[in-house]
Amino acid sequence: MVTDLAEKTAILQWPYKNQSPKYSLYTRTWLGYLFYRQQLRRARNRYPKGHSRTQPRLFNGVKVLPIPVLSDNYSYLIIDTQARLAVAVDPSDPQAVQASIEKEGVTLVAILCTHKHWDHSGGNRDLSRRHQDCRVYGSPQDGIPYLTHPLCHQDVVSVGRLQIRALATPGHTQGHLVYLLDGEPYKGPSCLFSGDLLFLSGCGRTFEGTAETMLSSLDTVLGLEDDTLLWPGHEYAEENLGFAGVVEPENLARERKMQWVQRQRMERKSTCPSTLGEERSYNPFLRTHCLVLQETVGPGPGPAENDGCSRAQLLEKLRRLKDLHKSK
Repeated sequence: MVTDLAEKTAILQWPYKNQSPKYSLYTRTWLGYLFYRQQLRRARNRYPKGHSRTQPRLFNGVKVLPIPVLSDNYSYLIIDTQARLAVAVDPSDPQAVQASIEKEGVTLVAILCTHKHWDHSGGNRDLSRRHQDCRVYGSPQDGIPYLTHPLCHQDVVSVGRLQIRALATPGHTQGHLVYLLDGEPYKGPSCLFSGDLLFLSGCGRTFEGTAETMLSSLDTVLGLEDDTLLWPGHEYAEENLGFAGVVEPENLARERKMQWVQRQRMERKSTCPSTLGEERSYNPFLRTHCLVLQETVGPGPGPAENDGCSRAQLLEKLRRLKDLHKSK
């Protein structure tokens, strides 16, 4: 049962007129929390070692550790290996995240929450209680459980040598944030923890915004460097690439990536990270400016008075087609 005032407050915030009844129940009532708890129990039973086999990335004094949770989510530990300090991103299963903290022998000092949905924020309570000096960061617009340190666009969180910038990317939720780990301090690639904004060859649903809002958020990501590593919130790669093949069948970069992803998934290996340079070459939701995709899919409904409007219409149509798509 949900008994804590912070959780009750988070559940009851943010009414939106255009949401489906199921989404409203998930985000605004106790049923959403109970559904999350059921998901958690089922996933722990079905995947006692996690849904995918992951590999950490080691840089100069920095480690990024993906943690497979629920049926297809990823949480992450970002570790300053010299100071033995860790930051958790979207710790939906506190038990799995705590096991990784103990295995790594680090101290959890911060939680970065991309958005309020329980499959990304469900572990905030247990972990913040267990680690009493742990700060919980996120957007104040999103009703995140146990939020202690609200963040705005371009705010920077510093932990040891880790410099992590919050970028406002509304659309999936009103207060959705992504987090950019600056690669300069450790002389490596930057890392983008994208929550439900961007996946390998996909993007999140627009629950609390418009196509124009989501397009602007995706364009924020497009402004980052090609070598930026993309660490998404879900393992959706094979399905997403299947859809990308429907709307852009002649894309050779997509075909090569699909072959690699299928080999990975046959062995239950994780497909993250990709790079933003790769994503630009095959992710249809980042390619609304491409003439080939515009000709294949066509604009959405309504007048296309300028480039921004027509790209938003195309994005909206792509999202509708993706929702109907069943990967085979």
